[in-house]
Amino acid sequence: MNKPTFKSTRLRAAALALTLSAALGQAFLAPADAFAASEPAVKLMTLRGVDVQASDPEGDGTRYGRDQAPLPRDFVQQPPLIPHTIKGYNVTKNFNKCLDCHAWARAKETGATKISVTHFKTREGEELSSVSPRRYFCNQCHVPQSDAKPLVGNSFKPGTGMR
Repeated sequence: MNKPTFKSTRLRAAALALTLSAALGQAFLAPADAFAASEPAVKLMTLRGVDVQASDPEGDGTRYGRDQAPLPRDFVQQPPLIPHTIKGYNVTKNFNKCLDCHAWARAKETGATKISVTHFKTREGEELSSVSPRRYFCNQCHVPQSDAKPLVGNSFKPGTGMR
């Protein structure tokens, strides 16, 4: 018997995948189509109560202050909020505007808070001489404070250790 070639094996695998996808499509899509025909369409809304397709105007009811006192944290591992506007701040892989003030070499001169030592460690805990790549993009965790109205009401209370 001849040994199958790589090309023939790939063709068989592709044929099997196509057959399985057709069978699964018939098995799972047919009931969904029947269900969709009997149920009314659901209109999705945002938390603000508008259609999800409606544009969300920038700054609608939100004002970012300039150099405020930082707000207290609500839980132990909460990243600090940014107490000033960051509009126009450039943070790319080659440049980080935040480091102009918050780098250890500049913090004393600018009066800004120094970057935490945790931002100079790898995932494994190895210390680096510069900000870790996984902590370089500040807005992954830190957001500016604002006077925005809550989207929905809530009854959140800070943890007992933070009161």
